[in-house]
Amino acid sequence: MVTHTHTHNTGMSVNSQQVLLPALGTLLASNMASYPLVFLSLSLCLSRSVSLFRYNGSLPNGDRGRRKSRFSLSKRPKANGVKPSTVHAACTAQAAKAISNKDQHSISYTLYRGQTVVVEYTHDNNTDMFQIGRSTESPIDFVVTDTVAGSQSNSDTQSVQSTISRFACRVMCQRTPPYTARIYAAGFDSSKNIFLGEKAAKWKTCDGQMDGLTTNGVLVMHPRHGFTEDSKPGVWREISVCGNVFTLRETRSAQQRGKMVEAESQELVDGSLIDLCGATLLWRTAEGLSRTPTIKHLEALRQEINAARPQCPVGFNTLAFPSMRRKDTPDEKQPWVYLQCGHVHGYHNWGSHRDRDRLDRDQEEREQGWSRECPMCRATGPYVPLWLGCEASFYLDTAPPTHAFSPCGHVCSEKTAVFWSQIPLPHGTHTFHASCPFCAQQLSGEQGYVRLIFQGPLD
Repeated sequence: MVTHTHTHNTGMSVNSQQVLLPALGTLLASNMASYPLVFLSLSLCLSRSVSLFRYNGSLPNGDRGRRKSRFSLSKRPKANGVKPSTVHAACTAQAAKAISNKDQHSISYTLYRGQTVVVEYTHDNNTDMFQIGRSTESPIDFVVTDTVAGSQSNSDTQSVQSTISRFACRVMCQRTPPYTARIYAAGFDSSKNIFLGEKAAKWKTCDGQMDGLTTNGVLVMHPRHGFTEDSKPGVWREISVCGNVFTLRETRSAQQRGKMVEAESQELVDGSLIDLCGATLLWRTAEGLSRTPTIKHLEALRQEINAARPQCPVGFNTLAFPSMRRKDTPDEKQPWVYLQCGHVHGYHNWGSHRDRDRLDRDQEEREQGWSRECPMCRATGPYVPLWLGCEASFYLDTAPPTHAFSPCGHVCSEKTAVFWSQIPLPHGTHTFHASCPFCAQQLSGEQGYVRLIFQGPLD
């Protein structure tokens, strides 16, 4: 544990400063009761939050409407949850269409020879439903788009063919304590229907009900020991349309489902990661967020580092982390690091192991981090600018930012760096690798991060 505009019913958005999935809080200023899942600490402390991986605090174009980097779930004025009721077995296509056209929610499972099973859903006064997906239609509360690893500005966000479902998943939250939140694959469209076509993986359960999987699946991982300093990676599982838990398929869209894991639940906990095959979301609770740093705390840590006046050990110029809002290019006083050893310097244009015109080399090295030799210890490796990780919900503790991810240079606390370097995040249809939560770039090097070595002032 990922991670994205429109305001439907609640006016909530996906890319705010709270966590779902990078994602990935903020204060929820609401008079309404919120769920115990929030990205910020609230006086009510009853809200939930989801953050999207890669966006480090906000989207390139800013957080707007339902498309955000963080999303808070609050108790709705009126319950909109649903639960299964009548099952219509072996319907003809025409009968199934008639049932689906009713002004109520339903899930249609297309079998063979034109036969369809339709499960009608009825209103549930005890739950609120929130839907996540790529579609900008009104039923979607949290609009997510594919994550382009490493991109930080709008110009970096390329147009790619999306693998995220238009109606990817839905989360059902209990309206009363303990405010349990459960996730299900697939979301209802504008007609209040979910359709599983003939090619989708589907089956009849032992109790005569139907269940199925979406094309690219919804994967969930619950961390062991919660989202704390003692957190360890959990096991990735796939969640079905009815909320059952399965081992992973051989590939993301394989027809054969995995084995059912009856001992595990689709209930979301603090730190749960949700992968939608193109975007990863981090689910945080209000209680969990109360233990993480706030944006103000991160800003105070930045100012504290700058107040210590770290210096470039070669040029002796004072270094300073820029403001929390990242720019496209490094500032003049920006700290740079040799990722092989961790020595922090100011930017310089010598020591490169690439023989090319200096101006071209400088520009390319700023973008690519070509290999350089550290003048302090002679270690050779990438040389990149350092950026503070701004998405507070990704932090495991409030310790100072002393470590940087490799190769992107995002800085955070040691325990935060260690945790994310051990988390295998889904990539493509069948591979996993650790990534920086702030930019989704695949980690490199022996550990995936490096301890920073600053030079203090000489006076």
